[in-house]
Amino acid sequence: MSTWKLGDYTVRRIGFGAMRLDAVSGVAVLRRAVELGVDHFDTAAFYGPANELIREALSPYPPELLISTKVGPGNDPDRGFYQATTAAELRAQVEDNLRALGVDSLGLVNLRVSDDSGPLADRFAVLAAMRDEGLIQHLGISNVRADHLREALAIAPVVCVQNSYSVDVRTDDPLVDLCAAEGIAYVPFSSMVGAPTAAVQAVADAQGVSPQQVRLAWTLQRAPNILAIPGTGKIPHLEQNVAAGDIQLTAQELAVLG
Repeated sequence: MSTWKLGDYTVRRIGFGAMRLDAVSGVAVLRRAVELGVDHFDTAAFYGPANELIREALSPYPPELLISTKVGPGNDPDRGFYQATTAAELRAQVEDNLRALGVDSLGLVNLRVSDDSGPLADRFAVLAAMRDEGLIQHLGISNVRADHLREALAIAPVVCVQNSYSVDVRTDDPLVDLCAAEGIAYVPFSSMVGAPTAAVQAVADAQGVSPQQVRLAWTLQRAPNILAIPGTGKIPHLEQNVAAGDIQLTAQELAVLG
């Protein structure tokens, strides 16, 4: 499987998204992912037990392992779900991730924004200051547009953009290409999402693989800067997801998928 550089980390292009982990199978799934060569794990403090499971399963972390997390959305027992907008809220979320993961510095922090949360610059500048402190190594942005990327780049380096993108949802095509031109990773968090289609099923049948694997393979072949982070709580699905990184779709199959 090919690789991409996220800052000073070189990672395989299929990583692992921790949102679906549960306390029953999570540790076993995470350890199997490492056995399969996964070296990029995507998580967040608001993903329930994900951070604690990652720490239990993978700590002490090998230096080549990248754990990326995200801030912005939060879930507080008193406030419920909220969007961090102030420096104090963002720092508290970063510190929460540091504690739960058991690290002194976070390898990558993505600032996830909501559509109505206003300009990105002030919040990104807060994270850039924490990077200067050494609490964060690299920065990314999530759920963003091209103008958000320009805002962020004016403040600090951006190593990845994390948005919704798949064979069925391609509104971000121009942003994928912009990121590629800038050497920035594009990380779709929904590359397997989509209703069943005859085209995807036909390619899956021809390849002898699942429709989900076809979706992942298409995503990786779309551009070399795309990194997939499919999530699952089941080892067989994990193994299928990782295997998708070695599937090569033909030019005819890519044409069928559109």
